[in-house]
Amino acid sequence: MVLSDGDIRKRVKKGDLVVNPFEPNCVQPSSIDLHLGADFLVFDSHSHTVIDTQKGTRGLMKRVLIKKDEPIIVHPREFILGTTVEKVKIPVDLVARLEGKSSLGRIGLVIHSTAGYVDPGFEGQLTLEISNLANLPIALYQGMKICQISFIQMTSPSEMPYGHKKLKSHYQGQKGTAESNLNSVWGKK
Repeated sequence: MVLSDGDIRKRVKKGDLVVNPFEPNCVQPSSIDLHLGADFLVFDSHSHTVIDTQKGTRGLMKRVLIKKDEPIIVHPREFILGTTVEKVKIPVDLVARLEGKSSLGRIGLVIHSTAGYVDPGFEGQLTLEISNLANLPIALYQGMKICQISFIQMTSPSEMPYGHKKLKSHYQGQKGTAESNLNSVWGKK
């Protein structure tokens, strides 16, 4: 069952669901609007010719920080990583879903390719997988509403939430944009 606006406000007030900073006017009927941060990772395609999944991804991307009122331009068919301004803490009895804003989707902007699911127990800023499907570049700005997060009540609290020592949760507590930890797919450290 998806939490309603009233239930979202109650859980935030109770303190077990954290969205920081929390702006009450960003609560929608069944979600909260989140804002785009200033930190991005972009592929350094001039120095690399392939993403080799067995070698990992360290060094494939370079960090770009934008200033207030300065855009980052996402070109057609380009893929970049960004982050939310907000830090979240998901309680052990909820799962969260990230979705794009309809207005941005209608111009070809996608904010996640597969990572729209946020596990119970996750804490940190959310990394966005941003793609431009349009045939024109799209200018994005720090602080703009970029996505929305909704919350789904689980049948019971998670026994081993994200961040549990047995899970080796690679992105727990992330600050800013986090690049892929592809080594975890191969079971490497």
